[in-house]
Amino acid sequence: MGSKGVTFDDCGIADLAAVVESLTATLAHASLTGFSDAEVVALMQQLETCKRKLSALDSKLIVEVSDRSLPETSGAGKLIPFLRHTLGLSAHDASVRVRITRQCAEFTEPTGHLRPAALEATADALQSGEISRDHARNIVDIMTHLPGDIPTEARAEAEALLVEKSCAGLFPDDLPKIGREIMARVDPDGTVFSDADRRRRRGIILGRPGVDGMSWIEGWLTPQLRALLDGFLAKFARPGMCNPEDVDSPTVTTPVVDSDVLEAAARRDRRDAGQRTHDAFAALLQPGLDPSKLGSHRGLPVGVLFTIDVADMERGTGIATTATGGHVSISEALKMAAGTKPYVAVLDSDGIPLFLGRGPRLASPGQRIALVARDKGCTHPDCDAPPSMCAVHHVNDWANNGPTDLDNLTLVCDHHHALVNDGPTGWKTVMLGKDSPHRGRVGWIAPKAIDPSRTPHVNEKHHVGPLVATSIAARCREWGPRAA
Repeated sequence: MGSKGVTFDDCGIADLAAVVESLTATLAHASLTGFSDAEVVALMQQLETCKRKLSALDSKLIVEVSDRSLPETSGAGKLIPFLRHTLGLSAHDASVRVRITRQCAEFTEPTGHLRPAALEATADALQSGEISRDHARNIVDIMTHLPGDIPTEARAEAEALLVEKSCAGLFPDDLPKIGREIMARVDPDGTVFSDADRRRRRGIILGRPGVDGMSWIEGWLTPQLRALLDGFLAKFARPGMCNPEDVDSPTVTTPVVDSDVLEAAARRDRRDAGQRTHDAFAALLQPGLDPSKLGSHRGLPVGVLFTIDVADMERGTGIATTATGGHVSISEALKMAAGTKPYVAVLDSDGIPLFLGRGPRLASPGQRIALVARDKGCTHPDCDAPPSMCAVHHVNDWANNGPTDLDNLTLVCDHHHALVNDGPTGWKTVMLGKDSPHRGRVGWIAPKAIDPSRTPHVNEKHHVGPLVATSIAARCREWGPRAA
């Protein structure tokens, strides 16, 4: 726009919008064949920032529409129907835009004074293009659900940390997980989301069969039921398992699932994730099935594995994290554990030491439990696969005399496990030493073509939530007790 000499002083907003439209049409018809790979990526990133800045203008326009009472005078009545009718939006999209506007826009008071945005840091980051609308939506959702009696300073720091992590590359999908971590620490007594509230919302509805005999299903699952189902589905809803269209597919009654048989069945499997979940449920409900004989998955019994912070356990409040990445309140986790207190395990139920030395090639169940507690998921940078989707990987390969010890083991999902090799395009794994700020964590070294410096990087996706939440909770305690 600057090359055309267009400024706000030269023309009105309508003319600027016309220029943007013209530039968009020009870009849409431009040829990209002359660009290098790096230039294509740079162009994508530049245009994404531009689109984010444009989307931030939605709030300004929505405020203007509201101030002029256009929804009422148009006959739509409310903002969301007005936006749907005027812009052809879905109900969800219109609702998101309105929620973001209410928290991230400046409003004119009846006195004529301008009221700052409730979430100024989020509004600034959205306007500058540093975060996307999905980032803003999740931040707004987290902030509006925080208890109202949290100190103002702690609330501001919570928003600042969420925005900071989002600007640093945290994906929008990771923010709800951080929100759950924050809520568990600033609302440990369940004043906002209690187990009683969750139980009241629980329910599964089966619709009447249609003409074709198919029935729809919907509802809400408690965290406890979700944890129970996740452990089962992690094994029996994976590709190749319980496929009714494949006579050679392993099922819940298969005593031992051979890895080669499962791999072959997975290659033949053409079902989507929803179909696999359906077929796993059908297998679970077959007559005569003994749930205690469902075997193991990734070296652990099919069931629920909790990781609980010792400080939370001592207080009796907070959250327990499952091996599938879910969360259950401490009180409910203890009930599910039949009244026991499952501290982070050092020994398994038979008292077998976790540190097994050079012994067997395969990690013991006890070691896997410790890895779940330490790594919390795949350690490859930016991977969000939970422990239930990971295998145990030797940092220093077993074939090169790498021991099956905790300080030589890590969790890696199947996709990233396949990337580790000694070739020029292979990734390397290293255990970081005492001189590293991530001492005791696993670092991944990218191939030289990706990172010529060969600098080890760790995965923060599974750890940023507890770190942010703990920091905010500490600020709450520092600034004084919450109101009774």
